[in-house]
Amino acid sequence: MQAPPLASSPSPAWTAILPAPARLCCSRRGALRLETKAAWRPAARGPRVPAKGAVLASEVVGPSPLLDARNEQELILHIRKEVEKGKLPADVAANLEELYYNYKDAVMQSRDPNAHDIVLSNMVALFDCVLLDVENPFTFPPYHKAVREPFDYYMFGQNYIRPLVDYRNSYVGNISIFQDLEQKLQQGHNVVLMSNHQTEADPAIIALLLERSNPWISENIVYVAGDRVVTDPLCKPFSMGRNLICVYSKKHMNDFPELVDMKRRANTRSLKEMALLLRGGSQIIWIAPSGGRDRPDPLTGEWHPAPFDASAVDNMRRLLEHSGVPGHIYPLSLLCYEVMPPPQKVEKEIGEQRVISFHGVGLSVTEEIKYSDITVHTQNVDECREKFSESLYNSVVDQYNALKSAIFRGRGAASSDSAISLSQPWQ
Repeated sequence: MQAPPLASSPSPAWTAILPAPARLCCSRRGALRLETKAAWRPAARGPRVPAKGAVLASEVVGPSPLLDARNEQELILHIRKEVEKGKLPADVAANLEELYYNYKDAVMQSRDPNAHDIVLSNMVALFDCVLLDVENPFTFPPYHKAVREPFDYYMFGQNYIRPLVDYRNSYVGNISIFQDLEQKLQQGHNVVLMSNHQTEADPAIIALLLERSNPWISENIVYVAGDRVVTDPLCKPFSMGRNLICVYSKKHMNDFPELVDMKRRANTRSLKEMALLLRGGSQIIWIAPSGGRDRPDPLTGEWHPAPFDASAVDNMRRLLEHSGVPGHIYPLSLLCYEVMPPPQKVEKEIGEQRVISFHGVGLSVTEEIKYSDITVHTQNVDECREKFSESLYNSVVDQYNALKSAIFRGRGAASSDSAISLSQPWQ
């Protein structure tokens, strides 16, 4: 089936902090192999744009009342009628309406001649997925494989975020290293990307920037994801299109004390699933060791990658080492907060306000960092752990500064240096 235009994960945090490693299991799992299915027409500007007339998720189970929404007014009317019929909670409907207008304003900033059609098509698809999930809620297992059929939630997510990316002012750092790590994956090795985390749209941003040069990575990457992205009604459809290891983040572990034991047990199950995946080889896993999204400095307003939790880095390293398969750890840097910045402070409740804009974004990776190389002259275990985490974090910061110079200071690829080569692989 063809997927409609759509994509970013609306809701808090593609993140996670891992507790102490669980007992490792011996089963094996093969690498994922996903096929892209989508209808396309030439884009007016930048990479490809989804074709109109894509199938809605609800058509799998029956006709959708949204199919005949010919304009903004009819779409909003449909949503309000669902509330009146008791099929959609009023707060979810209000958030959907607010998201519609914010998304519309952002896409219009792109000056794409098809902006109105793109907004209506993408928002109809999102509303449809939300309504379907409210009626028949999807439950995420500890390890979730992207749902690609009969409705392709991956392409749904890609197509939603695509019109928010200003490709003319977006850059990828060290595309050749992405090629190298893909070769390692093809050889059966595992790869872990230790990354900062900026927005709910991070998975889509990563996949969009690599979809021309490294489509296998775009579709097969597994994200360690916090529980909020699998519970927020506006976020769940986007999460369904990603490969996820679902965990409870340290930042929200104690939000409700009566649930702490349940969350810890769930995290243990998720770690066992990750161990199984790693034993199978050819896995590429993204994790944000900071445990949450980056936030601006309250005094200066400047954005910087949040510091890494050394225990999270070390737990992931040990899982990788105990897999019995060659493993590699790379520092990855993301700069995309303008597209969908998080709230100024960490929120306890589900259902944050989504501010959206059209903007340039950046992604960069540098050479593998080996634990043995960093800690060769250090004896104390705790010092080794801190030193390795610091090395990864410093690399992420250096890459972030290069991306910031390229995107926000207008220097473009001239911001490249001896360690970071910036390019636009979609050109």
